[in-house]
Amino acid sequence: MRRFRLTIAILSSALLCGPVGAQQPGTGMPSSPPITGQAPAPQARPSQPSPSPSAPLQPLPPKPGAVTAPQGTQATAPAEPPTTDPKLAQDKLLKDLGRERDASKAKEIANRIMANWNASDSPTVDLLMQWANRSIAEKKNAAALDFLDEVTVLKPDYIEGWNRRATLHYTMGDRRKSMTDINQVLQREPRHFPALAGMATILMENGQDELALKAWERFLAIYPAERDAQENVTKLSEKLAGSRT
Repeated sequence: MRRFRLTIAILSSALLCGPVGAQQPGTGMPSSPPITGQAPAPQARPSQPSPSPSAPLQPLPPKPGAVTAPQGTQATAPAEPPTTDPKLAQDKLLKDLGRERDASKAKEIANRIMANWNASDSPTVDLLMQWANRSIAEKKNAAALDFLDEVTVLKPDYIEGWNRRATLHYTMGDRRKSMTDINQVLQREPRHFPALAGMATILMENGQDELALKAWERFLAIYPAERDAQENVTKLSEKLAGSRT
């Protein structure tokens, strides 16, 4: 009986411990792996590629649309943009007018020059000039003179104010006041060929042919392709030559 109880105890102990590596009851997880007395062999790491020798640096490709200089040459600096200074631009136009011999091309240059002279850069002056022009068109010369007087006081360096008033004085028959305003124009801009034409016309009407000839010659020195001025110079030169014989 004693032997039978001992056998039952041994069997019970074996069932409770179970075999090593079996799953734990109720968890479905395996028990600890068996201890063999040796450390597990380390897993081999994947081999890393050996770095390749450094290659020489290559220049970056040019951006699309970029202009590159040919190999073996130096890139030249870009050309300077044309000047935007109004005075320098006007000086260039006057030089071009003095070199141009074609009448139609010279007329185009002259129109651009006069357009620059007409620009006041003042909204108030522009408005006064518009009122003066409207008054002249409506034969309201007194009102036009008032507006032009305001222009010459408000902006005395605006030569077109003086020139327009000189023209108005001339149309009203006052040559003396017209000549006074013409002198104001030429003091500020000696190359103002419309004012020179006005001066020459008044001098011719006053019988001052020699002075008129000089005024027309000054005109042609600035605007040599103007045919009316050429004809006036020819007529005055012949008239003066005939009077001397």
